[in-house]
Amino acid sequence: MDLQAIAEEIYFYQTSAEEMEKITVCQPSLSVVDAYEIQALGAQLAIKRGDRLIGWKMGLTSKVKQVSVGVEEPIYGRLLASMEMADPILNLEGLIHPRVEPEIAFVFKKELGGENVTPRDVWLATECIFPAVEVIDSRYRNFSFTLVDVVADNASSAKFMLGDQAFSPYLMSLDEVGVAMFRNGEVVQTGSGATVLGHPVRSVVELTKMLSRREMSIEPGMVVLTGGITEAVNVFDGDEMEVRFDKLGTMSFSVLG
Repeated sequence: MDLQAIAEEIYFYQTSAEEMEKITVCQPSLSVVDAYEIQALGAQLAIKRGDRLIGWKMGLTSKVKQVSVGVEEPIYGRLLASMEMADPILNLEGLIHPRVEPEIAFVFKKELGGENVTPRDVWLATECIFPAVEVIDSRYRNFSFTLVDVVADNASSAKFMLGDQAFSPYLMSLDEVGVAMFRNGEVVQTGSGATVLGHPVRSVVELTKMLSRREMSIEPGMVVLTGGITEAVNVFDGDEMEVRFDKLGTMSFSVLG
């Protein structure tokens, strides 16, 4: 199998906003290890064209979601500088079928790596936390994929936005943070930080361990999206979105197509 060729194919669809068939249709023998290599090769293509790796995102951080797809650990993807939304406007140009979900983001002041990392290590390496919103957008037709497919497609990463205010990581217990997401003034999802592996810090622990298998780490200044606190919600042109986080404020943005 030519993993580079597969990465180039996926990258084409990621940048052209066109749907594609699942790669496992033509390559059923691909493994999750292969998929992570394809993901890395795809990121290298973006970096060669001027982009920059600025962090990581976690997916499948709900135990219910893990059971539904038959896995025992989350997945991760790469965050590139081009994905970060500088203004509270989600432009649908370049997206296929975007969905949004609220998250807690960590920003790091120290390198974090190794297989034996503990929650204590995470807290000591953390500079601050942010309320965040992630926009996911699978490139596969009908948002349908296997575990291998989604990992190769950079865990459906598309865009993300951090809140304007940073907070001390010691301000509150993040598993108790309640979140309500509104679309055009109506509540569409609610949840709490405990949805994310019981506590968002556990998501960072798992990410660090997973990265260590590929001799990678979380570097100073990087942002980590710890995983969706609620189910992802479809958004459309003209939608007004608002996400209220207990003690972390409110994030609002407009959707323009």
